[in-house]
Amino acid sequence: MHPWIYRTIVGLALLLILSAWGFFGPGYSGLALAVVSVFIFIAIVIPVILWWIWRRHTSDPDRPESFAAWQERDFEISEGRLKGADAALQVLLPIAAVSLGMAVFALVLHFDVGG
Repeated sequence: MHPWIYRTIVGLALLLILSAWGFFGPGYSGLALAVVSVFIFIAIVIPVILWWIWRRHTSDPDRPESFAAWQERDFEISEGRLKGADAALQVLLPIAAVSLGMAVFALVLHFDVGG
């Protein structure tokens, strides 16, 4: 995958954390949101650490190709080949749907209920 895909995933995950905190209210909701935030944070940090390790020990320090070139070439998956743009869409669609949907719900709650 292209590095911009991973950066987009991290950004969407941070948006998900921020959106989840839009539901903060009385009672134990703060504790539940803190636990959810920690799980999402761990899901972000583990791949970033693995990427740092790979980057430090790689023998190919060249810059990655541009995203425009990457999305036009074929991307190998277990079932065959996909265009890079299709692979990026399939990877980003689930996290984008969840994080943007959560942001919309939090905004509706904030403006409609007045929370």
